[in-house]
Amino acid sequence: MNESRIASLRQDLGWTQERLAAESGVGIRTVQRLEAGHDASLETLSLVASALRVPVRDLYTAFDGQEFGDRVESMAARTEVQQTARDRVTSAWRWLYIGVGVVVTLFTFTTGQYGLPLLVSYWFAGFIILRALRTLVLEPRLDAKYPLSRSRHQLRSRRAASTATSPLDAAPDQATDAGAQ
Repeated sequence: MNESRIASLRQDLGWTQERLAAESGVGIRTVQRLEAGHDASLETLSLVASALRVPVRDLYTAFDGQEFGDRVESMAARTEVQQTARDRVTSAWRWLYIGVGVVVTLFTFTTGQYGLPLLVSYWFAGFIILRALRTLVLEPRLDAKYPLSRSRHQLRSRRAASTATSPLDAAPDQATDAGAQ
């Protein structure tokens, strides 16, 4: 690999090295090494490229050989396959919860004795239990099985952070709000 473009891409977004580290999920020292042009794993490069919203190949001005370019393309394909598989598993759990909920709901309508308490317990307590199981059991296993994928929560957090305004952008709004009071 040749000259790193990571620093200029980061600066174009107005990010510090710390912010890039947080957005990508790598350490600050790793960001510093990457900006200095040191080699890194394809997984690390993929995380940084994703945070910067560019393809991995755009992190450097030139690449050494076609083999590296092929590996980068392969990494992008593997990431997409893993994300699809992870989404399928989480969707299956969600549909299982909904399917059992439909059965419980139909059961409560056919038997009047324990109907409403059972219905409320399933949908409320079941949701809390399912969420806890997903956080404590399912997500760590999916992280281990599909290391290039991200949970919906992680993807939403990343999108929200990238669309959040900087403190300088928020200052005029705060002044307007103060003047209106």
